[in-house]
Amino acid sequence: MTAPLIALVDDDRNVLTTLAIALEGAEMATRRYTNGVAALEGFAVHAPDLAVLDIKMPHMDGLTLLQEIRKTWTFPVLMLTSKDDESDEILGLRLGADDYVTKPFSPRLLIARIQACLRRHASQGTDGDCLTRGPLTLDDARHQCTLRGQAVPLTVTEYLLLRALAARPGHVRTRAQMIDAAYGAGTYIDDRTIDSHIKRIRAKLKAAQADFDAIETLYGLGYRYKEGA
Repeated sequence: MTAPLIALVDDDRNVLTTLAIALEGAEMATRRYTNGVAALEGFAVHAPDLAVLDIKMPHMDGLTLLQEIRKTWTFPVLMLTSKDDESDEILGLRLGADDYVTKPFSPRLLIARIQACLRRHASQGTDGDCLTRGPLTLDDARHQCTLRGQAVPLTVTEYLLLRALAARPGHVRTRAQMIDAAYGAGTYIDDRTIDSHIKRIRAKLKAAQADFDAIETLYGLGYRYKEGA
C-alpha cells in the first residue's frame, strides 16, 4: 500500500524537520514547504493526501493559503493554531479546514489526528451509495454533493456532517452525534467546531440555491435536516 503523502507547511525549518521525522516514522511520506507560495506551486504538480498548515507565517499566512487551496482542492487540511488564538481556529474551520491542533502539541497527537482525517477521507468512495433528498444528491462513490444539479464543493468533514443530517430527515442530531459521524467515536472536538462547519455548509448550499434552508438549528439540542426538504 502506498504511503499517504503529507504536506507540511511552516516557516520554521526545525518544526518541519521534527514533524517530518515523526510522520515518516509512522509510515507516511512528507513534503516540506517553508511558505505558502511554494506550497501552492508544489500542490499543482503533485497534490498531497493531506496538508498540515501553520497559521503564523510571513508573506502568506496559513489562513490565506487555506483559502487558495479550497479554490482548487478538497484534500483534508489540518491547521496548527496558537493556544490563545481561538478566533484563528474558528476562522480556519469556516474557511474549510477539517481539523486543527493547538500548539504546543506532541507529534503523537498530530499523527493521531492526521490518521483520523485520512480514515474519514478514505471512507468516501467505498460503497457507491447515492443519497437523494429533494434537489440534494450526495454521491459517496465520487464524494460529490450536488444541489439542483450544481456541484457544491465540500471538504471531507463537511460532506460527512451533511450526510449524517440528510440520512435521517426530521431526526435531531446532537453535536456529540455529529462529532462521532465526522470524526469518529471517542474524539474530543469542541462544540463550536461543529457549529463552524455547519455555518460553512449552509453558505455553500445557499450559493447554489439562495433559499436553501433544509438544515435547522435546534438551540440547546443540535441540528436537523427538514423532513420533506
